[in-house]
Amino acid sequence: MHRPRLLVVLGTRPEAIKMAPVIAALRKRPQVDTRVLATGQHRTLLKQDLDVFGIVPDAEIAPTGAGGALDVALARLLTGIGSVIERKRPQRVIVHGDTLTALAATLSAHLRGVPVAHVEAGLRSGDLSAPWPEEGSRRVTGVLADLHFAPTAGAVAALRAENVPSDAIHLTGNTVADALRIVQARIAAAPGLTDAVAPVLARFAGRRIVTVTVHRRENHGVALARIAEAVARLAIREDIGIVVALHPNPAVAGPLSERLRGCGRVALVRALDYPAFVRLMAASALILTDSGGVQEEAPALGVPVLVLRDRTERPEGVAAGAARIVGTDPARIVAAASGLLDDPAALGAMAVVRHCYGDGRAGERIAAILAATPGRDPAALERR
Repeated sequence: MHRPRLLVVLGTRPEAIKMAPVIAALRKRPQVDTRVLATGQHRTLLKQDLDVFGIVPDAEIAPTGAGGALDVALARLLTGIGSVIERKRPQRVIVHGDTLTALAATLSAHLRGVPVAHVEAGLRSGDLSAPWPEEGSRRVTGVLADLHFAPTAGAVAALRAENVPSDAIHLTGNTVADALRIVQARIAAAPGLTDAVAPVLARFAGRRIVTVTVHRRENHGVALARIAEAVARLAIREDIGIVVALHPNPAVAGPLSERLRGCGRVALVRALDYPAFVRLMAASALILTDSGGVQEEAPALGVPVLVLRDRTERPEGVAAGAARIVGTDPARIVAAASGLLDDPAALGAMAVVRHCYGDGRAGERIAAILAATPGRDPAALERR
């Protein structure tokens, strides 16, 4: 009997974390031939977290190169992914989210008549400039995909509003909940997995930890400088220690390091692997971030989040009272953070475990649907 061929394409750290549960669930199904293609969009960070989940790619393409024009990176991804599709001849390509890798894989597959399944489909900010370029990437993917795995009821509603057929939309929950549950269990069984973050936690023993992550392109430049200024102002507090997890992109790490180096209660740490970062989040009293993934993970850990953006495509955390949108104005950030840190009742009201984004079984749901909907008829592929 022919085994359906599926190709999972990923290239960034969030894709590795969020697709790991899907890959694991698919590989438990011997009736499906699941292959993984890793692009070079976030080469070092990607390998770091693929290793955490024990995923060895079946194919890889060369890195796109740091910095540079996005269209040049997209062109490299398009041709690289396309060549792998030609060799592997999958019946379906599976992508995640809103990255250049997801966009390129979707276009490469579509141009070869191979159907696309979209994991974490339906997220919408309503503004093509925020997040940029991700909002555009996810919208294009939403038009071309024929299977849409929506993480929340809001995402389902967004897809229906765009006239996606109801039978193509599946409410699955977000696979980040699966990944978080898996890693928490591994940390409990082997605490040494998080040793990388132990020194900074020891440095701030006795102080409340505020974790900061920034990386989105729309926050590069002036907005990033404003965020760094807010962090520097918060650092005068003697009751906290601020841990800034630096993204490897020089456009982010450089300005943050330049402004915050020398601030005595700020620790600048290189990008941590997922277990160490989960431990850092869990140890935090408050998180300041522009990351979508952190907005999903922190509520499940019971850690309040201040979102360093003007809008979010993940409104569930805000609606649940686990997150607040504060933008990038230094005064507003400092006021919001200080208000929570100075008011135990307000902080405690946000610091409640909330499972806004899934129950930890999304990967199995997605795998079951993919196994039952393998994609294009293999005979049709052979006739191309």
